[in-house]
Amino acid sequence: MIYTVTFNPSLDYIINVENLKMGETNRSSSEMILSGGKGINVSTVLKNLGFENVALGFIAGFTGKEIENGAKEFGINTDFIELREGLSRINVKIKADKETEINCTGPSISADELEMLYSKLRELKEGDILVLAGSVPPSLPQDIYEKIMEMLQNKGIKIAVDATKDLLLNVLKYNPFVIKPNNHELGEMFGVVLKTEEEIIEYAKKLQDMGARNVLISRAGDGAIMITENGEIYKSAAPKGTVVNSVGAGDSMVAGFIAGYLNNGSYEEAFKTGVATGSASAFSKYLATKEEVLEILKRL
Repeated sequence: MIYTVTFNPSLDYIINVENLKMGETNRSSSEMILSGGKGINVSTVLKNLGFENVALGFIAGFTGKEIENGAKEFGINTDFIELREGLSRINVKIKADKETEINCTGPSISADELEMLYSKLRELKEGDILVLAGSVPPSLPQDIYEKIMEMLQNKGIKIAVDATKDLLLNVLKYNPFVIKPNNHELGEMFGVVLKTEEEIIEYAKKLQDMGARNVLISRAGDGAIMITENGEIYKSAAPKGTVVNSVGAGDSMVAGFIAGYLNNGSYEEAFKTGVATGSASAFSKYLATKEEVLEILKRL
């Protein structure tokens, strides 16, 4: 089974404003409310691609209930822990000539509530896949990724990690199955600005030297690069299309990679499916459907 963890899920309130004027009253042209969070996005796309999975994480209050209801509407199996206090956050995403986001803090999570998550994770079995994605809320220990990966070490569980900077660097010693920084995040980890494919590959290999098995680097309009644990290097230009919504494209790439890998164990297929899925989400109002992914795959 595939499991995703979203520590701090949200209701994403997406507002389209044709001409946003700061400091003035603006009228929206359309609105949409969706269950959000990187792990939930991965779960949604995996389900769209035909792969059953379970979304784990924490929810609180009436907003938490709505997050769970929204996830279930997309066919996702949920096993969230309901917090005793607080409200799950609402993140506001304004679509105008420039995309603007306001991401809220979210509820506090107690030590015993965190232990409930650990108990669920200890039930994972050999052959399972776990996706750890996104930031860690202030109430949780900032080394929680490390604690989870240490706990699951040597159990035969493939772990995908989509996080930034120290969150990612600190788990490399536990040999994550795949990590997915973008090219800017990769450069930030080493304090450099990466301008060429050769530089990106050089620093991706440094992450492998530190323990990562497979490194998938998203490059937005420049495509993607992957270095596998077998030493293969795959490159892809960005598929042609009009970017409608960049939110969730990176999460979709992770989901596509997992789906492609599970089809036949091929890293090349995993890479292509990841690129196609990330692009399909970027070209859509919401997240990629199977039909959209298959259409782009024909062009890769």
